Amino acid sequence: MTSAKSYLLSEIAQLLGVEMKGDPAYIITGVCDLASAGCSDASFLANMRYKEAMLSSQAGVICLRPEELPSDQRNYLLCPSPSKSFQQLVELFLGRDEGSGFSDIHPTAVIHPSCQLGAGVRIGPYVVIDQGVKIGDQTQIGAHTSIGHQVETGSHCIIHPHVTIRERCKLGRRVVVQPGAIIGSCGFGFIMGPDGSYEKLEQLGIVEIEDDVEVGACTTIDRARFGMTRIGRGTKLDNLVQIGHNVELGPHNIIVSQTGIAGSSKTGSYVVMGGQTGVVGHVEIADRVMIASRGGVSKSLTKPGEKYSGAPVLPLGEYNRQQVYLRKIAHYVKKLEQLEETIQQLQES
Repeated sequence: MTSAKSYLLSEIAQLLGVEMKGDPAYIITGVCDLASAGCSDASFLANMRYKEAMLSSQAGVICLRPEELPSDQRNYLLCPSPSKSFQQLVELFLGRDEGSGFSDIHPTAVIHPSCQLGAGVRIGPYVVIDQGVKIGDQTQIGAHTSIGHQVETGSHCIIHPHVTIRERCKLGRRVVVQPGAIIGSCGFGFIMGPDGSYEKLEQLGIVEIEDDVEVGACTTIDRARFGMTRIGRGTKLDNLVQIGHNVELGPHNIIVSQTGIAGSSKTGSYVVMGGQTGVVGHVEIADRVMIASRGGVSKSLTKPGEKYSGAPVLPLGEYNRQQVYLRKIAHYVKKLEQLEETIQQLQES
């Protein structure tokens, strides 16, 4: 993307605090991906799987790690973290989001008089905040958000439009909740009555979200039947994630889109779940476990740092070996048919 701004390559290197290779007077006017970048764009290489795309890119300058510097004569910025440096460039050229334009508390917001609002709180149009709510300093609440009674948020939270936070839930500091997310919805709990109908079990617990968590758009986090559903500090939930009641996610987890975690399951720290992972209820997952996309977790994974794939999941090495065998299944079937034919001939001779 091209902006109205332009910078010399030497200026960019100085602003980012990194070393440059190439022409210091070269002019950069925008940012773009490797494949689409033009001669006046900056781009980046964060993963060596895209090395060929880098070598064929027309970008005017590329952010990469010093150890990945090619021997050609193009322009490069040598960055410890190319993705982070490129993000600085994106913000430099395109600017940060300037916000909704509504400051303070919009006159259409409906706020119960018992609420406690911290310093610098901003509340957008048509927000509804129930009784007994406490909102921390500098927190922003987007339009059409609903906050139930006795909810508490820490300072510097960003709650985007159309979020629902139900009664008594708690958010720590610097929590980001993307549009359409629902925190504190009822867990899925029913008992079958004698006539075969289902009676709802009231979910009377809460959700507690610790500091520096991000909750993706349209993600749902169920309140506990009793006690709490907890999301550990620094954990990042992608869009369209379902967290069941009484789940406890440890700190710094990464949970990718369309993952579902059933009730009362627990994870350790730095757990990663790829897209569309499914976790049954009442299991535990150890620290730093990684689960590939579409993994199905049907029992506890107790070995820290292990990688898994498949449904049900297997250790990654075992899963890969099985996939090799499956790809050769037609060959094995043909071999068996040949052996059966040979045995038949021997029996008839």
